[in-house]
Amino acid sequence: MHQAHNLTLALATMAIISCSTPTIQKTSTLETLQKAAASGQYLYGHQDDLCYGHYWTHPTDIERDKIDRSDVYSVCGDYPAIVGFDLGGIEMGDSKNLDSVDFRFMRKAAMEHIARGGIVTFSWHPRNPLTKGTAWDVSSDQVVSSIVKGENQELFDLWLDRVADFLSTIKNPDGTQAEVIFRPWHEHMASWFWWGKDLCTKEEYLALWDKTYKCINDKYGLKDIIWAYSPNGEIGKENYMERYPGDEIVDLLGVDLYQFGSVETFVQKLRNDLSFITELGVEHNKIIVVSETGSEGIKDANWWTSGLNEALKGFPVAYALTWRNACDKIGHFYGPYPGADCEEDFKAFYELDNSLFLNDIQ
Repeated sequence: MHQAHNLTLALATMAIISCSTPTIQKTSTLETLQKAAASGQYLYGHQDDLCYGHYWTHPTDIERDKIDRSDVYSVCGDYPAIVGFDLGGIEMGDSKNLDSVDFRFMRKAAMEHIARGGIVTFSWHPRNPLTKGTAWDVSSDQVVSSIVKGENQELFDLWLDRVADFLSTIKNPDGTQAEVIFRPWHEHMASWFWWGKDLCTKEEYLALWDKTYKCINDKYGLKDIIWAYSPNGEIGKENYMERYPGDEIVDLLGVDLYQFGSVETFVQKLRNDLSFITELGVEHNKIIVVSETGSEGIKDANWWTSGLNEALKGFPVAYALTWRNACDKIGHFYGPYPGADCEEDFKAFYELDNSLFLNDIQ
């Protein structure tokens, strides 16, 4: 049975790779992801890896100081293949994002990682335009409605302009527009964000995606943006596609799933999700990814090899991104750092043939 399952997954991977037809502007990054998935490997990613770590934060002299510090690098001597950043706060015109990362530093860090040969992904936790609260303010079910057909249409147009303007400044070393992954309106089949399932109708949610895409892709002409769709996990195949923006918009099918119970339960849950997402990748000719994952505080010292790698093994996952190592919350870390209980296991994870870091994709 195990061998048959692996054969099915191998055929699924071949189908995804052979059927995918990315536009020429997106060839380089998507080909890197396709190549990894086709070979049974995955790129490792870490949120805010260059911005701060478990015991440190980024320098204040943004123009002068080098961007070379990283918890991941400190442990294994290599950078993640993918680094994630969050744009929350850019919509307000703030100088720093919701996690106190200076946007000038973020821009420089993203471009430095790209110059090194890495891939960059941006998420966005915008504030609530109706209540003026955070992205987690779910006190009203009229927020998305107010954006797509109500009183906040013009305000949100300004917010999108600010996002698009920032993304347009992320350049390759030769000055051309960089390919970056953009992952808006995530985890929407739950209701902990103001764009969640219980806070808006299907039509309103899709209109929100359409509005976002038309601003960035059409109005600003950022054709090199790679769009990621990433519902929360444990929702099943039908629910996963219930509010899908469409093949003409989406490039990557992702899932956000964290460990809250035992590592065995986490592995089983993620593998269950990846089973049907693999099928969807074949059906829609899309690359599949684990867009957010992790175990807060990493209680299991062998989590990397017996948790994350076991969950991904055998599936055509192009990358998996673990969440951030907060410098101001001692127990809020999802990656390794020097002295962590999981440090040695992460080194073993780094040495695995199927985990890819920056040096592996250059």
